Amino acid sequence: MEFVFVIVVLILSIVVHELAHGYAALAQGDPTAKYAGRLTMNPIKHLDLVGSFIVPFVLYILPVGVILGWAKPVPYNPYNLRNQRWGEALVAAAGPAVNLLVALVFGLVIRFGAGTLPEDAILLAGLIVVINVIIAIFNLIPLPPLDGSKILFDILPRSAKVSEARMFLERYGLFIVLGAVLLAGEIIFPLIGGALALIFDFLTGNVTLISEVFGRFFSP
Repeated sequence: MEFVFVIVVLILSIVVHELAHGYAALAQGDPTAKYAGRLTMNPIKHLDLVGSFIVPFVLYILPVGVILGWAKPVPYNPYNLRNQRWGEALVAAAGPAVNLLVALVFGLVIRFGAGTLPEDAILLAGLIVVINVIIAIFNLIPLPPLDGSKILFDILPRSAKVSEARMFLERYGLFIVLGAVLLAGEIIFPLIGGALALIFDFLTGNVTLISEVFGRFFSP
């Protein structure tokens, strides 16, 4: 039953993340996501078989202590964006920003609901904070196709060499990310876990709740 809660929260958090990209692009004048039918909370429109189901399930049953996932990227046309200098970075940053906003809201629920809300409600709120913070951190890694790469490439000076590097990384980025997770997981997961603990403590004021959340929802 706990696994069902994890998957539901993960899917909804991923959908909100992708919606943020689509609406950020629309706000800058690009209706591509709207015309593609992606500005919807219907998860069927967003979910990816590998990223939304297979990878989260494998990580759930492995003793890595972190669950990750992704959806089909929301399409947008960067040439339609009004802000040609920072438009892609703004669209990319919108996804992690919304996940952190969701984490903030439920972090406040934990802060002000402790002692009044049922323990199960606090643990569920903690799960929502954990998953949304992890999604935000993971997506800010500066490797394609993750959002951090688009932010990084907008910050870097525009040159032929940077463009060539971007094309290469975007072509093979997914394989690089999966390889990094599989081969360097012992480095990546502790870093994500450390950042998670710091942000969770800042949002909720109760860092020890993380161990309760993992014990309830991620223990075999």
